[in-house]
Amino acid sequence: MTETTTQLSAPLLAALTAADEDRIVLDLAGIEERYEALQRELPGVHVRFAMKACPVDEVLACLARKGAGVDGASPRELEQALRTGVRVGRMHYGNTVKSDRDIADAYRLGIRDFATDSLEDVAAIAAHAPGARVFCRLSTSGEGALWGLSNKFGCSPADAVQVLEAARDQGLTPSGLSVHVGSQQMTADAWHSAVECVADVLTELGSRGMTLDHVNLGGGLPALGYLDRFGLPLDPPMDKIFAVIREGMRYLRGVHGDHLEFVMEPGRYMVADHGAIRAQVARLSERRGPDGERQYWLYLSAGKFNGLYEMDALQYRLVFPTHRDAECVPAVVAGPTCDSDDAYHHEHGLVDVPKDLTSGDPVWVLSSGAYSISYMTEGFNGFAPLPYTLTNAGRP
Repeated sequence: MTETTTQLSAPLLAALTAADEDRIVLDLAGIEERYEALQRELPGVHVRFAMKACPVDEVLACLARKGAGVDGASPRELEQALRTGVRVGRMHYGNTVKSDRDIADAYRLGIRDFATDSLEDVAAIAAHAPGARVFCRLSTSGEGALWGLSNKFGCSPADAVQVLEAARDQGLTPSGLSVHVGSQQMTADAWHSAVECVADVLTELGSRGMTLDHVNLGGGLPALGYLDRFGLPLDPPMDKIFAVIREGMRYLRGVHGDHLEFVMEPGRYMVADHGAIRAQVARLSERRGPDGERQYWLYLSAGKFNGLYEMDALQYRLVFPTHRDAECVPAVVAGPTCDSDDAYHHEHGLVDVPKDLTSGDPVWVLSSGAYSISYMTEGFNGFAPLPYTLTNAGRP
C-alpha cells in the first residue's frame, strides 16, 4: 500500500528526504515521547525496555536517562546495556533459557534478578547466582497476538508454585511472577486473562507462606503503524488495553497488598513507529506465473534478511516519495536475495505500487524501527546489513 507522509515526525521525514543511500533512521525524540506516554498511561510501572527490539547504544542511553531499565536476554545484551549507562538495579535477565555459564557471567556483571520457569533452571541459578532473586514466568495462550510466544517459555500455575518453592528452599528469593501475552497483542482480553492467572498463583503462594514483591506484565504492547497481510490497517484498541492493565494492577494490589510493584517490558511499542527504512527499487517487473496469470513483482533493496524480517506476518507501509500521484498496479513486494521466502506472502494480498517505478527510485518503509537491526543477517547473499542514522538525538 502506498502511503502519505502524515505518519512521519518532522525529524524522520527530513532524514528520509535527505538520505541518498539505504539506511534505517531512528527518531530518538519520538522514542522518548513514547516512553513518556507509557508512563502517563501506566503511572508507577517500572519500564524494562526489551532491548532485543532495538539494540542500539543511543536508544538504550536515551531511555536510561528517562529512567527506564532493560530486559536483557543474554550476558552480551546486559553488558551492552551497562556500557550505555543503564543502572544495574534496573536490569534483569529476562530469558528463561540460559546455560550455567550465562548465569554465572550475568551474576559477575552484578545482575541479581533472573527469570525462570523450571526446576532445572532454578537449580542452576542457585549454583551460579547464589542468593539471587527469581521471578517465574507463567505460560499464556498467545491468542490475539501476531506472534503468540506460547510454547517455548513459561510454565503452568501449578508448576510455578513448585518452581518458587524450590527457589526458596535453595536459598534464592522468590520475588515475582511474569507473563507475556504475545508480541503485537491486538486484544485487551489477553491482559485480563493474564491478570486472573497471576492472581490465582499469588493466592496459592500466599497459602504456602510466600509473599512476592512484584508482577512483571511482560511485553506485547502493539505498534500502531503496521498493516495486516491483506494490506489493511491494524487497529489495536490502545485505550482499552491500558484501561484493562490499570484495572488489573488495582485488583492485584487490592487483593494481595499495596506492596506489589509492577514491571513491563515494552519493545516493539517503544520503537517500531519511530523508525523507518530508506530503501530503493531494484526492479518492477511483470511476468507470467505457473498458473498462466501475469503479475507484477516489486523487488526492493531491503527485505527479510536486511531489515524486514517480519514481512511474512505483516506488511509495512510504503511511501514512494518521487511518485506521489502516479497510476498504481497491484504487485508482490519482495526483497533482493535469491531466497523465495524473501517476500510478502502474496497469497494474502498484493500491494498497490506506482506503475512507472524504475530501478534506483527511493522507497520509505514506515514503522520499521523494531527488530529491523537485531534480525539482520551479516550479509546473506552478499547484501550488507543496513547502517542506521539517528535523528533529534534526545531533547534537552
